[in-house]
Amino acid sequence: MDKFRALQYFVASADAGSFAGAARTLGLSVPAVQRLVVALEDNLGAQLFERRSHGVALTGVGANYLESCRPLLEELAAADQAAGRSREQVRGTLAVAAHPQIARHVLMPALPRFMAAHPEVQVDLRVVHRLSDEDAAAADVFLLHGWPEAPDLVVRPLGLARSWIVASPYYWAVHGQPAVPAELASHDCLLLRNPAGILLDLYEFERAGETASVSVGGQFCTNDREVLLDAALAGAGVARFNQLTSREFLRSGQLVPVLTDWDVKGGPPLNLAYRPTARRMPRTRLLIEFVLELAAELERDALNVSRWAQPSLPHWHRRGFSRASSALRAPDGRRDPGTA
Repeated sequence: MDKFRALQYFVASADAGSFAGAARTLGLSVPAVQRLVVALEDNLGAQLFERRSHGVALTGVGANYLESCRPLLEELAAADQAAGRSREQVRGTLAVAAHPQIARHVLMPALPRFMAAHPEVQVDLRVVHRLSDEDAAAADVFLLHGWPEAPDLVVRPLGLARSWIVASPYYWAVHGQPAVPAELASHDCLLLRNPAGILLDLYEFERAGETASVSVGGQFCTNDREVLLDAALAGAGVARFNQLTSREFLRSGQLVPVLTDWDVKGGPPLNLAYRPTARRMPRTRLLIEFVLELAAELERDALNVSRWAQPSLPHWHRRGFSRASSALRAPDGRRDPGTA
């Protein structure tokens, strides 16, 4: 629960005398206001409002809580205004490095907001695949997928790693949808080769303590995630995608998820990384704060986010494997001699 936002909704509801009035003031839906106020009541273990046919009224506990909360919110608003005035003076070039899919699907849709708020800051975005890429050396802030080995950086996992098994409506209409994970072995799966050269041909699932691992294959593989996305949209086969970087296609119906009662494991987390000295520069500090706020927004907006859990390094992510599915045949981590 976003406690600060819940307090804002609570105070607005108290001032308006109804959830509907608070929703109009905040520019939100009535269910959104109700949901967070109820979550706040559950968190406190106390009822803050009496629900009436024409609105709400504070309980005794609610009135006391409002009296305590309002000054805190007013002080925080004043601090925000003061910080906003200081931010107007921030200027200079800000070098950012991001993996291609994060740059395209996460950062760029939101970056105009940051630039509008800070017109004197020039953003130099470097699209990189690995921290060892030459362009990454110039950056102070990084947005990365996976499990980066970066001892010289501060790394903050941002989560948002829920994955889906998807295909186009055309593909499912022709080939049918799998009812259980094992049926994916008979489908034409579109495979990605990651920057370490590992072919990601292992789909792993978990549901209520039950696990399933499926070695998949197909006619097509690539080392470019956007090419893989284009192939899936064209109906060429089944793919596994991070929800965050494919949500626009899921919502439009261009990609249809299957096996949604299972958690798809092995998806890489999103990480914010920065040099230890980055927070000393106002412009980089502002971007770090912006990315953290953006991650919180995306998590609230994410599909089925309650099932998200920070993933650990997959067991197939070991030196010597050329295929993720080799882990099924070589559980001790040794190279499977039969792999390509």
